[in-house]
Amino acid sequence: MSGLQKLLQPRSVAVVGASADPAKTSGRPIAYLRKHGFQGRIYPVNPRATEIDGLPCYPEVGALPEAPDVAIVLLSAERTQQAIRELAAIGTGAAIVLASGYSEIGEDGVRRQRELRAAAGSMRILGPNTIGLVNLTDRITLSASGALEVDQFVSGAIGLVSQSGGILGALLSRAAARGVGFSKLISTSNEVDLDLADFIDALADDPATRVIALYVESIRNPSTFRAAARKAARLGKPIVAFKIGRSESGAQAAVSHTGALAGSDGMYDALFEETGIIRAQTFSDLLDIPVALANERELGGRRMAILTSTGGAGTLVADCLGVAGFELPAPDTRTGEALRALQTGDHAALDRNPIDVTLAGLQPDLLRSAIRIVLESDQYDAMVVIVGSSAVAQPELMAGALKDSLALSGKPLMAYISPHAPQAAEVLSRYGIPAFYSPESVSAALSAMWQVHTRQSLPEPDPVTSAAQAPLICAEHGSLDEVQAKTLFARFGVPGVREIVVHSEEQAAEAAKRFGSRVVLKLLSSEITHKSDVGGVAVNVAPQDVIPRLRQMAADVQRHTGHSPTAFLVQEMVTGAAEVIVGVHKDPLGTAILLGMGGVVAELVRDTTLLLLPEAGVALTAGQVRAALQRLKTWPLLNGYRGREPADVPALIEAVLAFAHMAQALQAQLIEAEINPLFVKPLGQGVCAADGIAVLKQAAD
Repeated sequence: MSGLQKLLQPRSVAVVGASADPAKTSGRPIAYLRKHGFQGRIYPVNPRATEIDGLPCYPEVGALPEAPDVAIVLLSAERTQQAIRELAAIGTGAAIVLASGYSEIGEDGVRRQRELRAAAGSMRILGPNTIGLVNLTDRITLSASGALEVDQFVSGAIGLVSQSGGILGALLSRAAARGVGFSKLISTSNEVDLDLADFIDALADDPATRVIALYVESIRNPSTFRAAARKAARLGKPIVAFKIGRSESGAQAAVSHTGALAGSDGMYDALFEETGIIRAQTFSDLLDIPVALANERELGGRRMAILTSTGGAGTLVADCLGVAGFELPAPDTRTGEALRALQTGDHAALDRNPIDVTLAGLQPDLLRSAIRIVLESDQYDAMVVIVGSSAVAQPELMAGALKDSLALSGKPLMAYISPHAPQAAEVLSRYGIPAFYSPESVSAALSAMWQVHTRQSLPEPDPVTSAAQAPLICAEHGSLDEVQAKTLFARFGVPGVREIVVHSEEQAAEAAKRFGSRVVLKLLSSEITHKSDVGGVAVNVAPQDVIPRLRQMAADVQRHTGHSPTAFLVQEMVTGAAEVIVGVHKDPLGTAILLGMGGVVAELVRDTTLLLLPEAGVALTAGQVRAALQRLKTWPLLNGYRGREPADVPALIEAVLAFAHMAQALQAQLIEAEINPLFVKPLGQGVCAADGIAVLKQAAD
């Protein structure tokens, strides 16, 4: 067995620094191992005790009768290093380090963490600053979390990996209260060795795990994370991630907690999009969405049926589903007639959706029949049943009816519990019916199921030729002026607008005559990138007005910058084209291509998306670029909005692929690059870069 396998399924566990007092943190691991049924061998290590909880206690690591598969180390950071060295020396498979005082406290902690890793040698380490792990599948609790005080846990199909120990305990206790089961729960924390990717990879191979949930503060190894996430996707195991740090204060808190660089939130969106990960938007989603996905019922369409006997709750769910883009068609004639046959009187509202059957709550046979009719209807792809006030007094009543209906159809069937009825949620979960406390959770769960359905497989990587893989070296360095930048882009296949560099009024006037009735006049400078801010751009200039407009521009630039400009550009005036921004975004997570609405309002509108560049040797595909463009709110402007002529999207895609190739080819030499705007002309007429920025490092000798 590998060290990681031993960590997840140990046959023997040493507890170094164990206490005989189960009320202390150091006394909990042994108490929990025995309480929850660990069948392996347990070795307490403490020089001040001869016995703990009826187990022989060993004075030091060297006195252990065997090398344990796993050691839980409960010592201070200062004493942990020696214990790790001793455990590694006797061949221990893995160690769990609970102590804090490492990279999360600053430079001294970073040094101590490096020393910890060196002391471990080939032994694997979970932590430090971790609360441990819990394998509920095999009843192995390698943790000191107080959440393990619960007498009994339900094992299930959700594997959780959290970079916060406290969050692990919070989710474990919340799930237990709802009757939701986990397979494995792992707190990685500072990740001196084992990290998110290691456990995603392991859970992808774990037969007990169907869904992987992640609580993410930062990703330290993007390359291995991407590989592990794609492996899980190939094996049909969806990943749901809740990433904190969406705000500046949240990002700072994440950094201070683990001592790792966070990366921009937009890059995490790009990473999750590329790897097929579902992003949980709220903390409750991190439990609710996996609960729905672990149910393994596939959502094949967007038509929802809501069955309710309480109109207000049904309306709440209908509203949330409608906002999420789901359809709520009224029952067709056949379905409506079958429902009407179930009950008499004018109480029911059976010609609309939500279907308010007013079933007099305590008539389970009627309820079963109504559920059967709706599930069998071709009108609906999934069903949400509102559990009303009867669930408080008689939780088994509704739960039993829903349980009996599961075999009727493979369509998703879930419940929204309207009153506060925790016992009803626990019973429903035990019966395999996802149950939710809020209408927003119902919507989030169904949206995730639809996302899984529409992402049956990730696009296969597009290998590039060995010649295209080779890094290129650009002789230029520093901040390039606009002409130099666009010349660089053109080398890779992104054409620029027609233009002429001029240094005098006479040259400008002569150049303007070549470009028709209107031209664009610009400042040309490698130092001033935002030319509009200093009066360095004039559009729609008539040739006869070029000289006075150039004089005005020179004066404006002088006033704003204190420098007198010496070079200008005269460009053709492009009209009838959409404006797009294309840029390179570098981040601790990797390099991405930024796409969005271009022009002078780009920073104001902020309609952008990031497309993560693949690993070396792999190229973006046209499909990935098109999907990224379609995520923009302004995509309709490229696609023929309100009768507008469609833009040349195929040419835009080719330009983006060329720009991405440039970023991959120049690698670390490229610091910054941007085209804004890239004019996208009507279909069949191509694209052209109207402005550009590029900043390059000097090439190494």
